Amino acid sequence: MSSIDQKTPRDKALGMLGLATRAGKSCSGEFSAENALKKGKAALVIISEDASDNTVKHFTDMSAYRNVACIRLGTKDELGKFCGKSFRSVAVVTDPGFAGQIRKLMSP
Repeated sequence: MSSIDQKTPRDKALGMLGLATRAGKSCSGEFSAENALKKGKAALVIISEDASDNTVKHFTDMSAYRNVACIRLGTKDELGKFCGKSFRSVAVVTDPGFAGQIRKLMSP
């Protein structure tokens, strides 16, 4: 197996987000993500690395207030691609199992 075939933990986490999306266990976009957080359905908030400062602060604060884990992962284009949509700044994973796997992959 060459080094080209090996996926990084970041790639695996994005792939896991794609699986969660196909399983119907995630939502993306600021409006949907905010609604999931307010309704208590969010298990993990994923903010793109190139999201605006305002978006980062808004969702970081909301996540902290509701005791939901929040990570930075991928670009807007990558998040959108793995969510099956156009570019997205924010995605929410609603399933604790998928959320735990993504957090495990992204932990140092």
